[in-house]
Amino acid sequence: MNDFRRRLIVLACLGAAGPAARAQGYPARPVKVLVGFAPGGAVDIIARAISQQLQAGLGQPFVVENKPGAGTNIAMKALIESAPDGHTLMLTANSIAANPTLYQPAPYDMARDFTPISLVGRVPVVLAANAQGPVDSVARLVSLSKTQPKSVTYGSPGNGSTPHLAIELFERAAGIELTHVPYKGGAPALNDLLAGHIQAVAVNALEVQPHVKSGRLRVLAVLSPARAGIFPDVPTIAESGFAGFEASVWYGFVGPAGLPPAVVARLHGEIQKALAAPEVRERLTNAGGEVLPGPTARLADLLASERARYDKLIREARIKPD
Repeated sequence: MNDFRRRLIVLACLGAAGPAARAQGYPARPVKVLVGFAPGGAVDIIARAISQQLQAGLGQPFVVENKPGAGTNIAMKALIESAPDGHTLMLTANSIAANPTLYQPAPYDMARDFTPISLVGRVPVVLAANAQGPVDSVARLVSLSKTQPKSVTYGSPGNGSTPHLAIELFERAAGIELTHVPYKGGAPALNDLLAGHIQAVAVNALEVQPHVKSGRLRVLAVLSPARAGIFPDVPTIAESGFAGFEASVWYGFVGPAGLPPAVVARLHGEIQKALAAPEVRERLTNAGGEVLPGPTARLADLLASERARYDKLIREARIKPD
């Protein structure tokens, strides 16, 4: 076990220690839930759904505050600088593991600056295009890009995001060049796709689903190992001829370093209850995702493994921030 993983697991075990019921007086005031993406995106939607459940269970408002920009580093900084009393939390995604390599100097130390609280769930990444455009399949996208390199533009939630990294590696395997347009979240990328300003997007299934239902967008491939239940007729990226590019967006709650163990335990317990609520489970499963309840150490393990994976991917693909 490397030192980074050991430090995360120690933090997680300390955070989970002690009965949640002993977090006397918590929360004493409204709790702020930071989201590093624009309103309307998947992280925002999930944060609001779970916050409603936490508000009911803990008796104080849980207020979602969107702080997009700098690949979520603005929100991360606000969390790191907040008081470690449980009144400022963050629903984070894969970017927390990617940014220490993507941005130099590293904006934070994951094992030093955060307290893992609970994993929430994951949703597969999809590659989608405007239903009225010429890109109607992965094969067509590859053909167009080989005929005219960089002629196909695609949007993503930002440089270094999970969808961006997955498509960068796909380009290398397919021997094509696409033009990447980074956005501050999936919602603005989808808006430009719907308006015809770009030809495709790589986002998560939760964000694209309503537009597929309306007939305005088509999903070219899902980047999950198996087909998504909400898109049963859409092939996986492996079925499209490119195995090894499976990607999902995962979500988890973290707090600033030094969060009291009793507060972590109380929050973890309430989040587990929230994940069992039908409306939360349906929100994820209806988008082809899954809820991932479990001990705090499960999130700590994921953060450690994803940190190592993204460090390798970003260095190999030479990804740079905006």
